[in-house]
Amino acid sequence: MLTIGEFSRLGRVSTRMLRHYDALGLLCPDQVGENGYRYYRQEQLTLLLNIQRLQKYGFRLSEVGQLLSLPDEELLPRLHRRRLDAHYEIHLMQERLRELEADILRMEGRPMPEEKYHVIVMPDPAQTVFGIRRITPVSQFHDLFQELRQELKARGLKQTGAVQMLYHSEEFDYEGADVEVQAVVESGPGTTVKPPYAACAAVTHRGPYEGLPGAYEALAAWMADHPNYRICGPVIDRYLNDPDTTPPEQLETGVLFPIEKI
Repeated sequence: MLTIGEFSRLGRVSTRMLRHYDALGLLCPDQVGENGYRYYRQEQLTLLLNIQRLQKYGFRLSEVGQLLSLPDEELLPRLHRRRLDAHYEIHLMQERLRELEADILRMEGRPMPEEKYHVIVMPDPAQTVFGIRRITPVSQFHDLFQELRQELKARGLKQTGAVQMLYHSEEFDYEGADVEVQAVVESGPGTTVKPPYAACAAVTHRGPYEGLPGAYEALAAWMADHPNYRICGPVIDRYLNDPDTTPPEQLETGVLFPIEKI
């Protein structure tokens, strides 16, 4: 048997953290003496290493207990999902680093790198769409797209163009956004015609959806430089390829601000 200090030294983890694992039920001492001293079996080092490995991968301790009990065939998809999430996090950090470097170059008066986004002004024609509009938290946007796919199938509607999201809220609200997901379809049950816009300020974002704020920042900067225009309709995210079959780095999303001259 190992004292908590010996176990701590071998596992390279603090005794405070071992007590925390114990409180969470993740790794409990094999024995607790009458004097309150905690003792561990040397074999428990394997469990400790597994806990530390899952933590290192970015799983929360509240998730680790369940993951430890999974057989490999059930744990594997969770690891795949975490790997994708890690790639997204790296992409977001790279985006923030580019923004930081651009600010430093601007403040130092050095040449700026070529802009990632090129804003164009383009018309957006009328479209026949089927849509679902909800007030929903951002965390449930994915569920709304799933509902859209199910409704298209149930109604026998043939998709002929992109899937898109329209933001109807007057202000952005993470907990209660007024949004509408649409698919461009052939005319059929429940379809409507989305009105045309004579002009939209638009950019194309290439990469994971988590990087879309950069596209919005580019459009916001363009609007600041063109005060003779104002937004005249809901902002549109138009998904130009299928996220289920396209690698994240190859995704393309059009972001459109319908505009009119003041």
